[in-house]
Amino acid sequence: MDGRRTDGTARAAAPRGYTLIGADGRPCHSDVAGRFGGYRRGRIYGRLDCPSALRHIARGHYVRHRVFFADEATAVAARYRPCAVCLPDRHRAWRTGEPA
Repeated sequence: MDGRRTDGTARAAAPRGYTLIGADGRPCHSDVAGRFGGYRRGRIYGRLDCPSALRHIARGHYVRHRVFFADEATAVAARYRPCAVCLPDRHRAWRTGEPA
């Protein structure tokens, strides 16, 4: 298809970008990719290169429930907890209630 409608007019291009989760926990559009990934069902966030998350994704898990955050502060504000595998110091602080 050449991008034209049946009446001959051009179709509007779909907006490019990323869907991230905001501090309020709701999806929002961003032109910049997220720096942290998360698992919606477990409310966990971590680095995009987290070995545990990558293993689950490779097995076909997480994908439907994967979310992304612009930064760590947004993930925390959305009430996600740090991953014990890729963010062990932050996870320990979260468990003990200490500031990170």
